[in-house]
Amino acid sequence: MNNIYFIGLMGAGKTTIGRLLAKQMGREFYDSDHEIERKTGVKIPLIFELEGESGFRKRETTAIDELSQLDNVIVATGGGAVLLQENRDYLKNTGKVIYLRAKVNDLYQRTRNDKSRPLLQGANPKQKLEQLYVARDPIYSALADYIVDTGAQSANEITSRIEQLLLEQAES
Repeated sequence: MNNIYFIGLMGAGKTTIGRLLAKQMGREFYDSDHEIERKTGVKIPLIFELEGESGFRKRETTAIDELSQLDNVIVATGGGAVLLQENRDYLKNTGKVIYLRAKVNDLYQRTRNDKSRPLLQGANPKQKLEQLYVARDPIYSALADYIVDTGAQSANEITSRIEQLLLEQAES
């Protein structure tokens, strides 16, 4: 399979970069969270509220299974998708995995006003992002074929860097 998957914490740019890369490469783009919302007809915060995180994760695994059966697509996964081994296997076995890594402060700046992120609705969202980073960065790093740091560069610059990495890999 020739898929490209983006992993990383919320706010890392998975959907933005994924859409741009898909447009430039002439591929279909999917966001696993958007696919869950499309299938259920409700927003993710409501799924969290009604079914809890475990109910959402079951839906997420189904979505990733279905998306991984497509070919030549680009997929942005939810930040916690990598927590389940089953999801990591789907990604690793059907394409290249790109970890968009960002500093916690950058993630906080990008997500601080976003009310659609259930895990950040507590009293201290920056502290929660720090906890998520500490817990998930080793998983993201181990799973990734490529790690791309997202900081001050523009989405277009990041996308060009990823295209270059993929081209170099294809030529080798």
